[in-house]
Amino acid sequence: MSAPEASTPPKPKGKKLIIIIAAVLLVVAGGAGWFMFGRHAAEEGDEAPVAHSSKPKAPPVFLPVDNMVVNLADPGGDRYAQIGVTIEVVDLKTSDQVKAYMPSVRSAILMLVSQRTSEELLSKDGKAKLSRDILREISHPLGYTVEDDEDDHADDKPKAKSQRRAKAGPPNPINNVLFTSFIVQ
Repeated sequence: MSAPEASTPPKPKGKKLIIIIAAVLLVVAGGAGWFMFGRHAAEEGDEAPVAHSSKPKAPPVFLPVDNMVVNLADPGGDRYAQIGVTIEVVDLKTSDQVKAYMPSVRSAILMLVSQRTSEELLSKDGKAKLSRDILREISHPLGYTVEDDEDDHADDKPKAKSQRRAKAGPPNPINNVLFTSFIVQ
């Protein structure tokens, strides 16, 4: 009778051993899966901030242009504008490039303003258009083109924008044209 008693105890121990091994394998497999997928998700989440924080954005450089007094295109020629402009560029190198063309820049600004009437310049849209036109004129000597949005027809705008993206080269280093003084008399 000792033989049947000896053979019964090993069977439950064998089942327990198999269950323990299976449980340990499940825990290990679950932990490995969590480690791999959790790590992969954490890496994806960390990639975007690292890309932005790896190169800190430098503050723009502001290049003031001396104030200018310009006769306007009003009938009678008795109206004029005094305009102060500051050019916002991405870095000092671009600032130096614009300074090298400063006589051309000032001339272009004077020509653009002298073609406007006081009514145009007193409106917000008129000032915004003048700013875009000045940006286009300043960008030209540096080899950049700025498209005038108003030249596009309403039906052609999606096509024109996609064509601009296809032709896109390096971004224009001139960020903005700011008015620091604007008096129309």
